[in-house]
Amino acid sequence: MVFLQSHHHTNNKNYFPNVKNGEEKRSRFAGTQWRPTILLPMLSQKTFSWISGGNRFIARSPAFASDKDSIPQDPMEVLNRIHPPRPDWYEEFYASAMDKTMKSYEAEIAGYKSQLFANLRGKADRILEIGIGTGPNIKYYANHSGINVVGVDPNRKMEKYAQAAAEAAGVPRSNFRFMQAVAEALPLGDASVDAVVGTLILCSVKDVDQTLQEVKRVLKPGGLYIFVEHVAAKDGTILRFAQGILDPLQQTVADGCHLTRNTATNIAGAGFASLDVNQAVLSSASLINPHVYGIAYR
Repeated sequence: MVFLQSHHHTNNKNYFPNVKNGEEKRSRFAGTQWRPTILLPMLSQKTFSWISGGNRFIARSPAFASDKDSIPQDPMEVLNRIHPPRPDWYEEFYASAMDKTMKSYEAEIAGYKSQLFANLRGKADRILEIGIGTGPNIKYYANHSGINVVGVDPNRKMEKYAQAAAEAAGVPRSNFRFMQAVAEALPLGDASVDAVVGTLILCSVKDVDQTLQEVKRVLKPGGLYIFVEHVAAKDGTILRFAQGILDPLQQTVADGCHLTRNTATNIAGAGFASLDVNQAVLSSASLINPHVYGIAYR
């Protein structure tokens, strides 16, 4: 989830050091095979002034049914341990706030997401979205009526919003399932989905590396992981200093969102077969700079 914006922090002092404001940079991390990713337009900074995203889980539909023994952990046990139940009023307030406050953000990056999610066309019939929230991404990848979508999130109040978004995108009710869970323990079997989608999610999970291993576990060989994450600014900058100061407050008001994580480093070290990643530096300084986005291949 993001209120100011968070990022994975690892020891990476030379993280895209030559990128200036208003520019984008592509980087390919070590892997066995590389595929081109569409270079996307820049996002304006005001877009990310207030964003919150959560982790949402969709239940297993028959299309996703797998051997229960292939699920290494009890999803409910991990959910209750990592994300203890919140009061109903809080979860409803948070879900409603996301539904209302994200609209201007989504409108501004619509073209950006359209190009990124175009990489799924014709390649994915079974899609898992971690941190589905109110479902703003569904319309970008629900490109035919036969698609099956599983959404996961620890906030159970997100379900009605995500279900409505799926129906608006043309996904039959029987083809969409929501499950309350956390990304560190996905309630799906091994190699059960064609693609995993996660936008502004790794900032909030308790264990980033475990989340990425779960993404790999549920992906079929050759499957795609599409991501958009905000990351920490370069060490030594004023922005990075501000992120460090405000990180504790961010975690409190944004349901665990961190400002000091370097997502690209975690994804690059997760062992995907190949990875294309882009970085966007927003046009004006902000606590949520910079962003990384791209595709990792299983």
